[in-house]
Amino acid sequence: MSPRSIRNYLGLNRNVTVLAISVFGLALGEELWQAYLPKYLATLGASGIVVGLFSSYKDLLDGLYQYPGGWINDKFGRKNALMVFTLIAMSGYAVYALAPHWAFLFLGLTLVMAWKAGAFPTTFAVIGEALPQGKRAIAFSVQSILVRFPRVIGAPLGGLLIVGLGMNFGIRIAFGITLVLAALVLLTQWHGYRETLSHENSYSESSAVGIFRQMPKTLKRLLLAELLVRIGEGIAAAFIILYVTNILNFSVSTYGMLYAIQQTVAISSYIPSGKLADMTGRKPLIALTFLFFALFPLAVHLSTSLGALIVAFIIGGMKEMGEPARKSFIVDMADPNQRGRAVGIYYTIRNLLVVPAGAIGGILWEQSPHLPLQVAFVVGICGLFVYLFSSKNEAMPLPLVQ
Repeated sequence: MSPRSIRNYLGLNRNVTVLAISVFGLALGEELWQAYLPKYLATLGASGIVVGLFSSYKDLLDGLYQYPGGWINDKFGRKNALMVFTLIAMSGYAVYALAPHWAFLFLGLTLVMAWKAGAFPTTFAVIGEALPQGKRAIAFSVQSILVRFPRVIGAPLGGLLIVGLGMNFGIRIAFGITLVLAALVLLTQWHGYRETLSHENSYSESSAVGIFRQMPKTLKRLLLAELLVRIGEGIAAAFIILYVTNILNFSVSTYGMLYAIQQTVAISSYIPSGKLADMTGRKPLIALTFLFFALFPLAVHLSTSLGALIVAFIIGGMKEMGEPARKSFIVDMADPNQRGRAVGIYYTIRNLLVVPAGAIGGILWEQSPHLPLQVAFVVGICGLFVYLFSSKNEAMPLPLVQ
């Protein structure tokens, strides 16, 4: 296949390519230090409680930034939104690099999350605007790969920096590298992105409540089902590694191998599942991924050998296969003139309501290490049934590939 044919197959037109470069460049930079932030906090004098609060604050910002990010995207256009969020994130990287005390990292996180959460609705809007319905799922597949692949290479490179230069100096160098990558991303956005709509003419002033009311019932039903599925995931997520290492008595390195298998399966599933979603429709793959979300903690719970755990983590990787279908369905259903805000509302509701799931899992873990995994399965299956029964009479036309 020629380079042009490959770009067409992957839905990489000009604007989507700029988005892909932005996603990959910033993800690569952030993965250099992301996993080491708790240690950096401790190096600057933070207590364990502060480290936990930092993690909770990140989850809170992930929910709170979604709607304002969508509003900026709809009001000022895709290009301006991408550049503004990149600039704000860059200031956060600088705060991280120069922080003399752990308290400054909370300010840095507030700024950094402008890209990770604030720009999230913009990625949906760019793909929805730049591509026809029949090519959106494959484009979301590409974006998902570009977010996750840096996890494979970024963290080890950042670890080498820290080992070679020490925690304090090494991680600050990593922040500096991220700033350079972000500057290159900003230049790419400035010179590469071509705005295709006049947002001043298409923007309508609507409240968040009004936009939620206007969302199609099919999208609200998906939100309800996904809420249950994600709450189930959140109940078990933090305790998978503890169950594998503390209860099943496998080593941390073995868990690392299992996690690598899970990520490899996830990455390898995106392109074929995205193309399948564009060819056959969204609903079957969304239902299948909800099933895998529910089965993963149960499979871990039922494992008694390394072979069984490998199968469980393959199932864990397969739960990502429906992500392109789900994201493209959200874009398909959202009003183009308020797509950013609609996506922002969807994820604000989802992310904020899922926040308590980890605490629930902790309470269950204290009662019995088996409970978080069992309850996660039950809640996840409930989400799957809600989706299947609420959408069984809906007409789901196949997307038209253009």
